[in-house]
Amino acid sequence: MYNVLKRLFDLMVSAVGIIIYLPVFIIISFCIKLTSKGPILFRQIRLGKNAKPFTLYKFRTMYAENDRIHDRQFVKNLINGRYGEIGETPMFKLNNDPRVTPFGRFLRKTSLDELPQFMNVLKGDLSLVGPRPPLAYEYDHYEEWHKERLSVKPGITGLWQVTGRSSTTFNEMVRLDIEYAGKKSLILDTKILLKTVYVVVSGKGAY
Repeated sequence: MYNVLKRLFDLMVSAVGIIIYLPVFIIISFCIKLTSKGPILFRQIRLGKNAKPFTLYKFRTMYAENDRIHDRQFVKNLINGRYGEIGETPMFKLNNDPRVTPFGRFLRKTSLDELPQFMNVLKGDLSLVGPRPPLAYEYDHYEEWHKERLSVKPGITGLWQVTGRSSTTFNEMVRLDIEYAGKKSLILDTKILLKTVYVVVSGKGAY
């Protein structure tokens, strides 16, 4: 019953969200095309529930045709515990990344770059609430217990985002995701969504 209600809730909220934010979608799309060359949307293969691949949508925040080898090394070091202190390094994001456009920094700071993920929710790839969907090369470095976080459908926001957001360690993020998978409920989802609004508005932990 929970899964059915959660899916209905996801469909309703994402559909309403797309309608409400349609003017914002149009403005952001215009600004992206005006400030840098390249596509409006950034498409990336992520892993969903049980490591099933899907295409994630975001507004493009980087210059087109950039080298992503640093991302791979950064994620590898993060998972292997080389960034061990909470707050030492933003989770999965390089600070002051020169590949990010000025307008892209604004989108990331306000989390507006993630609005197209409502389309992923409509398609059923994502839920509104759930673990962050990993990249395939990130998953390759997982220990077996890390993989438990994908026992549920990933989401746009989740327990770790409202607890530590960017400033936390990888293992702590995994523990929070596994905790969510064990306690998941519509009440918990609602609490996380409300906390997400506060986190986004306050800009706490965003990069």
